[in-house]
This record gives sequence, structure tokens and C-alpha cells, in this order.
Amino acid sequence: MSVAYPIISITGSSGAGTTSLQRVFEQIFRREGVTPAFIEGDAFHRYDRADMKRVMQEEAEKGNNHFSHFGPEANVFDKLEATFRDFSETGVARYRHYIHNECEEEMYGSPPGTFTEWMDTPQDAELLFYEGLHGAVVTDDIDVARYADLKVGVVPVIKLEWIQKLHRDRLERGYSSEAVMDTILRRMPDYIEYICQQFSRTDLNFQRVPTVDTSNPGVARWIPTPDESMIVIRFANPYGIDFPYLLSMIKNSFMSRANSIVIPGNKQDLAMQLILTPMIMQLVQRARRANRRQGEEDHECNCTRDRWRHWCFE
Repeated sequence: MSVAYPIISITGSSGAGTTSLQRVFEQIFRREGVTPAFIEGDAFHRYDRADMKRVMQEEAEKGNNHFSHFGPEANVFDKLEATFRDFSETGVARYRHYIHNECEEEMYGSPPGTFTEWMDTPQDAELLFYEGLHGAVVTDDIDVARYADLKVGVVPVIKLEWIQKLHRDRLERGYSSEAVMDTILRRMPDYIEYICQQFSRTDLNFQRVPTVDTSNPGVARWIPTPDESMIVIRFANPYGIDFPYLLSMIKNSFMSRANSIVIPGNKQDLAMQLILTPMIMQLVQRARRANRRQGEEDHECNCTRDRWRHWCFE
């Protein structure tokens, strides 16, 4: 954690909805005049698309049918930890992009399924924003979670998560339903060990719960709409959260536990804005004060040094 250079991490499984949450953060950053550096979890995979297929085949031939992007073998957790650590200490870190499609190919100049070269985050970034699979991951060797100042989990109930992934991968990536289900099953051991564990370390979780039948995700014709869902919002530390204000602002919301509030699915964006804006601005204002003090101290040191030189050589 860092006062001067805060880090926000959004963590969720593939198809969980982290990208939608990122759009809410972007709106807050734009409205409040905050300058972030964005990094994506896919950029910290160990293999590009072609190499991942090859390594998966090799692992399957060895009898390992659970090799996946969720586990440490397919990721560079050490580089992710270094990125978080460097930014928290200096305000600058190394990152890269993973190219998902042709649109991103035009933006970054690399073919789909590959990585760009490593580069530095912008010098004027006030905070680091991470969105991906491993924003709060901890293993025997690395601890990414300790560097993040605000950790948010996006956690639909698992069958809804499968439905969202099935629809996204079929429509946007051209996969068959069978291929997507094979991927889900192959990832399950790593999902339990490396993805689920992170949501006990987050400061805030948004869990979407459908109010319609999702008993067989493989035959679901469409994703349950926000009007067909409820959102459970869990605070790790409810101290200082103005629950009466949230209940008054979000119609039909209620508290299910002392640290949890339940809202209608179509009020999720409003709830995120109400909850996250003060949290983000507290981090940003604290960082601005710290950097301003540091600037004043540096200026005073320079003035003192100049006076000393003038006295010595006068």
C-alpha cells in the first residue's frame, strides 16, 4: 500500500463482469479529474495465444488436463507483483498489452493473440488501475494483494458466471459451446485455489444473483438481465460506511447482514457510483497532499543547498 501512489485492483474470473465495472471507474475518473494508469491482467499471462495452445497440448499429453490461465504456471506473477511494488514506491511501473482482436491490433500494432513490448506507465498517473484475474493473488512466493489500496471483487454466482462466459465466447470470440465448457471444466481446480481465495482479501465484493432459473447454463438462451437479478454488496470493513444513506438513495435495497447490502440488479451502476466515488477520492486526495508536501520539502532542500553554496563561495 502507498499513500503517494495508490493502486486499485478489480478482480474477477473470466466472464464475471470486471470490464463493466471498469467502465464505471472510468466515468468516475473522468468526472473527478483523476489521471489513472490502466493495466490489464491478460498482459501478465506467460504465453501468447499460439504458445498457450501448444503448452496446453503438451501438458495434456503428460496427463495434466487442468493447465489454465488461472494458475501460476501460465502467468508471470512475479512481474505483476513487481509492477504493483514499483508503482507504489515510485509512481512508475512496467506493463504491456495483450492484443485480443483486430480492433486492438489497429490500436497497438501487434497481431491478435500476441503481446506488445513492455513499456513504462505514464509519468503523470495519479494512481494505478488493474483489471483482471489476479488483483489480490497470494502464493507461497508472491503477494500482490498487499500492494493494492482498494481491492474490489466482481463475483457472480457460478452458474451465472458460466452463462456470461458462454455467451461472450460464442458471440465475440467464435468458440463453440462445447469448447467453452471444456475450458470451464479444465480451469476448475485453479479457479478454486487461485481465483476464489482472492475474494476473502478484497475490500468490497459485488455478487450478482439471478432471480430466474439458471440450473442448466449450457442451454440458457440469454444472460439474465439486470431486472432479473439482485446484487449483494459485501464490505470487508463496514466501519464508516453510511448504510442509511445508501438505503435511502437506492430504492428497494436492504441489509442482509451487518456488512452487506442487497440492491436490485438495475441499480448496480448507481450503487457503484455512490460507494466507490468517495473511496477513490479519499485515496486521490491523500496522494495529492502527500506529493504536494514532498514537492515543498524538495523545494526547501534545494533552496537550502543554494544558500549554502552561495555562503561557501561568496
